[in-house]
Order: sequence, then structure tokens, then C-alpha cells
Amino acid sequence: MPRTADHEGRRRQIAVAVCELISEGGLDAVTVARTAESAGISVGLVQHYFPTKDGMLLHAFEHVSARIRSRIEERISGGVEHRRPISRVLAGAMAELIPMDETRRTEFRVSRVFAGRSLDVPALADVDARAAQVLRGDIAQAVHNGKECGEVAADLDPWPAAVRLAAVTEGLSMQVYRDFAYVNGVSAADVAASIIDSELAAVFTGECLQYTSKDDA
Repeated sequence: MPRTADHEGRRRQIAVAVCELISEGGLDAVTVARTAESAGISVGLVQHYFPTKDGMLLHAFEHVSARIRSRIEERISGGVEHRRPISRVLAGAMAELIPMDETRRTEFRVSRVFAGRSLDVPALADVDARAAQVLRGDIAQAVHNGKECGEVAADLDPWPAAVRLAAVTEGLSMQVYRDFAYVNGVSAADVAASIIDSELAAVFTGECLQYTSKDDA
């Protein structure tokens, strides 16, 4: 009986190889031959799935984005399970975007390489813009939910807050990436947590009431 090709598995295998090459040597390190060697497959098979370098880069970016999204969803599920305030759940989700370990540093580098390449390729620019919109939308939804449970003032507009928090996250990511171990003598993890907490405190100014029962009120 003929074997069924695991197309998604092959595409994932190639995406992982592209990420490793970018992490080690940047975009210039990504060639079809090197990708095939890193993935342990033939050049022809790589070209079968991705005829162009931009196609490989796009898939690697989508692979990284899906991995980050999975971790963020785990944070959200854990927050709900443990009845944490929305601000604390959002703090954990934002931290997943900060390159504070090797996994997140690789993800950040792939994302930056993709963003840089998208400046010259309109099709990639559209994908990059949509990814940014999704991030802002997720944060805006969290702020909106905060309004409903009492953590955020009723008259606060979620969208400007979301833009601000997204901008802080992106800028903080670059700062931490440049100085991985320490920022002016303070660990990057401590600096990142302090800045995220400070920015969230300016938005989430109230107390979470979503888990407060009528008997507790």
C-alpha cells in the first residue's frame, strides 16, 4: 500500500530549518540548498513546496506566529482556570513576545527579518500589516473585557490603549534583543516585567470583579 505524504509535516520541517538558518546567519543564510541540508531532505523536495525564497520566508513567519499564538492561548486558558485578572493574563501574553530566551529570540529574529523583507515585497507587507492588526485587536479586546469586569475605566477607548501597548511591546522587544542578559545591570526579564506592569497599570486602573460572587460583593 503506498505511503501517504505528510505534506504539513514536510512544510513544518522546512519552516524549522529556515528559522534555524535565520537565527544563525540572517536572511542571507537562507538558500534552497542550505534549507534542504538543514531539513535533511532533497533540494527538489524543498522547491516542490516552496518555489521561491519569499515563499519559504512567509511560511517560516506563519510557523513562528502560530507557535507564539499557541503559547498565548495557553496563557489565557491558564488565566481563566486560575481566575486571574485580565491585566495579569495580558501581562503574560505580552511577555511571550519579548525575546527573553533562545526560543523567543529566534522567533523575534525571524519576525524582524520578515518585516525587513516586506519593505520591498508588497505581498509580504500585507501579511506583516495583518499580523500587527491582529496583535492590536487582541489587546483592544482585552481592554474592552477589562471595562466589562471593572478593571478598566468605562470611558477609556480600547484602541488608543491597544496601539500604545503594542508599541511598547515591540519597542521593548528590540531593546531586550539588543541586550539579552542585562539592561544597565538589571536582568532583561526584570526590566521587561517592570515596564509591562507599569504600562498596564496606566490602563487597568480598577479591580477585577468578574470572579466576585454576589455573596462577596
